Amino acid sequence: MPGERDPGPIILFDGVCNLCQASVRFILAHDRDAVFRFAALDSDIGRGLTADGLLEDLSVDSVILVEGGASDVRSEAILRIAARLGLPWRGLAGLRILPLRLRDGAYDLLARNRYRWFGRREICPAPDGDFRDRFLT
Repeated sequence: MPGERDPGPIILFDGVCNLCQASVRFILAHDRDAVFRFAALDSDIGRGLTADGLLEDLSVDSVILVEGGASDVRSEAILRIAARLGLPWRGLAGLRILPLRLRDGAYDLLARNRYRWFGRREICPAPDGDFRDRFLT
């Protein structure tokens, strides 16, 4: 929209998944430049971005990175996020040399089992006060 500030890269995540919540906390702790913004997939922002047709093959099992009118999902999203976190996490981007099918296969295995292995919450918790401005609703 004209006049609106570009929120920068947005990470869409499963708000009730304990693993996803831990991942968001990890990113917040290591995102030194406060580049990333966050929204739960089932939030108004998440639903709005997916309804705009920006995202194809949306799956609640996917972490999604939305930036500059494009999106990445699954392992590619994770590697692009890691590349922006600085050292040593930036080194994970080197995993792009692995075939996408192999990377996404590992991602899918974890995604299918994340509730069983890490648990889930009934609702997406409110963001911590220090980071509240980084969450879009």
